[in-house]
This record gives sequence, C-alpha cells and structure tokens, in this order.
Amino acid sequence: MKLKSFGVFGNPIKHSKSPLIHNACFLTFQKKLGFLGHYHPILLPLESHIKNEFLHLGLSGANVTLPFKERAFQVCDKIKGIALECASVNTLVLENDELVGYNTDALGFWLSLGNEGYQNALILGSGGSAKALACELKKQGLKVSVLNRSIRGLDFFQRLGCDCFMEPPKSAFDLIINATSASLNNELPLNKEVLKGYFKEGKLAYDLAYGFLTPFLSLAKELKTPFQDGKDMLIYQAALSFEKFSASQIPYSKAFEVMRSVF
Repeated sequence: MKLKSFGVFGNPIKHSKSPLIHNACFLTFQKKLGFLGHYHPILLPLESHIKNEFLHLGLSGANVTLPFKERAFQVCDKIKGIALECASVNTLVLENDELVGYNTDALGFWLSLGNEGYQNALILGSGGSAKALACELKKQGLKVSVLNRSIRGLDFFQRLGCDCFMEPPKSAFDLIINATSASLNNELPLNKEVLKGYFKEGKLAYDLAYGFLTPFLSLAKELKTPFQDGKDMLIYQAALSFEKFSASQIPYSKAFEVMRSVF
C-alpha cells in the first residue's frame, strides 16, 4: 500500500495532539483511502520558508499552527474558502502539483461553540487564529471586538468591521476569547482585574489552548464563569482538515468520531 506523509508545522510543536488524532484516522480509514498516511510534528525554525519545507519533506498535506498561519497564506499557489477572507491558512494540501491553502479553524471554532445564541464577542490577540475566528463570528452575525496590545494587525479587523482597541473597552461581552499565546507561557493575556470584570459579565470564557487548565480558564473557574478550552476546536478543525487530506472521501463527521475516541 502506498505511503503518504503529512504533518503539522509549528514552533513550539511538542504539545500538539494533531499527530495522535490524525494518525488514528489514517489507520482507521486506510482501506477506503487506498493509502497509509503518516502524520508527524515538524518543528520549524522561525525563519523557515514553509512551502520549501513542505516540498522538501515530500508531504501530501499539512496543518499549520503558531506562529506560521499568516505566512502560510502568503506562500500558497491557490487559496480556497474562508481562508481568502481571513488571510490565514491552517491547512495545506498538494492538489495537482499546486500548494492549496484552506482554513478550518474558522468553522472548527464555530462548531465547537454549539448554538448558544451569543450576541457579541471580545477576541484577545490579532494573529492568524484571531483573524479566522473574527471572520466566522462576523459571518454568523455576532458583533466582534478585538483587543490587542499593539496596533500591529488591527487594520485587518477594522476592514472586517470589528471594533478595535489597544486599551480594554468598558463594555460587557458574551464571549471572551483568548487567541494569544499567553497560555503557552503560563501567563494571563490581560490584567487580572480587567479580566475579572469581563468574566463576571460574560457567558463563556474560551481559551484556544488545550490540554491543561490555563491561568485564563483558572480565573474563569474561580469566578464561576462557564469556560471552555480549545480541545473541541482542535478536533473539529482537524476533522475538517482530514476531509481535505482525504480528497473528500471521508466526511469530517466520521473523522471527528474517530479523533474524539482517542483524545
């Protein structure tokens, strides 16, 4: 049986559960796919050229995580779907010798939320994940605000129709989303007292990090604010990516079942 290689690019990357859940799917569906896929973590130096690395490693597909999603968008031969709008790519697929970029973070995040009738959201951070989330939340009709410590990247959100801030806005939000890398450094993304104010008024504190109780989620728990980590988003975006890797042979719902069973 033919062997195909896949992977996930990131820095850091050792925390990633993507290899675990994707390899479970490749093993489960190998007969239907007609090939055995192997998916592995790839630690990229920050100065690396993603497309060159992808081709050099002979990959058929890959996921992209921090801090390379915006750079991946820039190097693709073709961009499809909502990735065009959010200028952020987390899924790369080799299609007819072209490197095609997709974004499954956006829909993966929305599917992980469930239908709770949220009206507005505050996104902390302005990177590739924040862009994908903002695009999807706007698409779903929510009012979106973005808070970032610097002006870098905020012009994108302004064009999207988001309210942008460099200082914490004095407003209440249904959703408070940590899309920064602060949790990976075991830090809060924002002043503790300011966060407390948001959590007391909010309906859900959501951290994209997963696998441990982050300082952000710990504070929400302390205040008895409902909270959620990024585990379900990870699995949904991975299942949507797997559908792309399988050339739509395996629907994401089937991939999700397998991935959820192992993580």
